Amino acid sequence: MNVADSQRVASALERLGYQPTPQPEAADVIVMNTCVVRQSAEDKAYGRLSSLRPLKERRPELVINVMGCLVGVKGNPHLQARFPYVDVFSPPSDPGPLLAFLTQSETRGMLQEEADARAGLLDEISVSGEALSLPAGERGELVAAHIPIVYGCSHACTFCVIPFRRGVERSRPLDEILGEARSLAAQGVREITLLGQIVDRYGKDQPDGPNLSGLLRLLHEVDGIERIRFLTSHPNWMTDELLDTVAALPKVCPHIEVPVQAGDDGVLDAMRRGYTSGEYRQLVAKIRERIPGVSIATDIIVGFPGETDAQFQNTYDLLAELKLDVAHLARYSSRPGTVATRKMDDNVPDSEKMRRFRLLEALQEGIAAEIHARKLGMRIPVLFEEKVKGRWKGRTPNNELVFVAAEKNLHGQILPVTVTWTGPWSMQAVLS
Repeated sequence: MNVADSQRVASALERLGYQPTPQPEAADVIVMNTCVVRQSAEDKAYGRLSSLRPLKERRPELVINVMGCLVGVKGNPHLQARFPYVDVFSPPSDPGPLLAFLTQSETRGMLQEEADARAGLLDEISVSGEALSLPAGERGELVAAHIPIVYGCSHACTFCVIPFRRGVERSRPLDEILGEARSLAAQGVREITLLGQIVDRYGKDQPDGPNLSGLLRLLHEVDGIERIRFLTSHPNWMTDELLDTVAALPKVCPHIEVPVQAGDDGVLDAMRRGYTSGEYRQLVAKIRERIPGVSIATDIIVGFPGETDAQFQNTYDLLAELKLDVAHLARYSSRPGTVATRKMDDNVPDSEKMRRFRLLEALQEGIAAEIHARKLGMRIPVLFEEKVKGRWKGRTPNNELVFVAAEKNLHGQILPVTVTWTGPWSMQAVLS
């Protein structure tokens, strides 16, 4: 989501006449887009922001903008007091405050008609999905892009800070999403990933519009878009209709991201996830039954408050049993304002969290290696994105990373390859 937000800010700034620079010292505007899902990310943001102070002192005209979850949808007075040299604070997914600040600064001294034209451009940038233009460095180069379709979240898992920082769940209007998809296709994008904290709840707050299944069918008709993905789903909203839609539409990739977070019912209940480990097992079986050749990714948090050795073992056993293709692992991090922080004791030592993390990491490495090994010698279509260290990097429909050595330009093409080597995190292949 932050990648998509940053692209939108860059696009809007370019429409106001700014150009990107790789050096902060050469910039007129610096935007720092922040994440606070884990404490380490928040600490990194504070450190980076502090490092910009000398630059601001040397060049007072420099505009510094802090954006994202560190600011939150309601603002952050403590942040403003701590960093008084920051000019603009922007909520997540909203470039409006920065654009307004820049426009107001630039229109001082302009003739009225020039100022009105500038304000009109600002309105167009702020409200039009079709106005999205990729930043100059990505236009014609970016093969895969993200499209946010649901902002915020109203589910309120006890560990999650997102509802407090990104606000309540709200679906984007259909015409904005379709317009953005067409715009991206016209700029060379071949794959789109639909984003939402709970993406399969798309449309629940818009009773007159389509749900995610309906949206996928409409996006499937967009010329130029060859692949469609979506993340992240919640087990409670993964319907039979959605699974059948994925299976039926050739452009929709057979890859499902559906976090379990824990494999113990007591921990799941404390997390307020709304399902049991048994129900998650049944869902995985259903996904595999309804979508031939599907790959499944999950998220797991270790060291949740009160998690015992036995409860962690249940999570380990679930992952070992289901043999999912990808497991995104995280150690629990206390976040201010969440139920877990307010009402539960973060009593699992950091060393134990790391031990559990490493155990799951080693387990998943073996599972992924086993899954990939079965594909040795197989012929698989790959969408090539870019050349890295002399090899073309691409992804399969199952979202597996593949590298191919080839002299010709493969950028943006979907080509069949034959797998010649496999490892847990990637595969190597030759063009078929």
